[in-house]
Amino acid sequence: MDIRKIKKLIDLMIESDLQGIEVKEGDQSIALTRRNPVVAGVAAVPAPVSEAPKAKATARGAVEESPMVGVFYSAPSPGEAPFVNVGQTVTAGETLGIVEAMKIMNPIEATQSGVIEEILVKNGDVVQFGQPLFRYRA
Repeated sequence: MDIRKIKKLIDLMIESDLQGIEVKEGDQSIALTRRNPVVAGVAAVPAPVSEAPKAKATARGAVEESPMVGVFYSAPSPGEAPFVNVGQTVTAGETLGIVEAMKIMNPIEATQSGVIEEILVKNGDVVQFGQPLFRYRA
C-alpha cells in the first residue's frame, strides 16, 4: 500500500476523530488505531492528549454526549460498581463511563463539575456519536 494513502487515512482519522480504521485493498490490508489511556484496570494503550469536548447546555441542564459510536459500559468490568450514580457529585475529569469501539475502551470523562441528574443510557447499550449519555443538574 502506498505511503501517501496511509497518510491520507491518518489525516482522515484525525479530522473525523476516529479511534480506528481498517482498509483492505486486494490482498493488502492496513489497520490503524489511535492510542487510549488505561481506565480503572481496563487494558488500553496510552493516547495523545487532546482537548476534551464541552458539555452541552440544555433547558434541563448540561449534557455529556458520546464522542463516538460504540458500546457503553457503566462500570470498569462486569460485577463491579458503576463509575457514577444518579445524585452523585462529580468533578471535571472524573470518569463517568466507557465506550468500547473496535475493542478499544474509551473513557468518558466529565467536562465539568456538578451533580449527575440522569443517566440516559443503560450498561451495554449501543450509543451513537453525539448521543446524550449523562445530564447534570442545572
